[in-house]
Amino acid sequence: MTQPSSNRPSEAQPLRVALAGLGTVGTGVVRLIEENRDLIARRAGRPVEIVAVSARERNRDRGIDLSAYRWCDDMAAFAQDEDVDVVCELVGGSDGPALALARAALGNGKALVTANKALIAH
Repeated sequence: MTQPSSNRPSEAQPLRVALAGLGTVGTGVVRLIEENRDLIARRAGRPVEIVAVSARERNRDRGIDLSAYRWCDDMAAFAQDEDVDVVCELVGGSDGPALALARAALGNGKALVTANKALIAH
């Protein structure tokens, strides 16, 4: 069933993602989104862009350029950021920062994406 045009997201309006956690999985997600930008936009019907990132260590060499993204020292702030549509939690763990971020994001009406099996299981 198709949505009425008034409820359908504009093709020109990007889906804005904030990514928390820049370990192996997080940096891999950044690479995949950037390297497949056009393919993702075609399949999603609109661009998907990372607008903000967060991790424990800001200055750690991750082998990727993060200068295009807004850095956030407090990942929980993603949940209240009006410039974020989707919060991607890649921190890990079933409690602590991962759980706080997930609860805050969902509590503020944000879409949440996670690869965190421990968080989902609890």
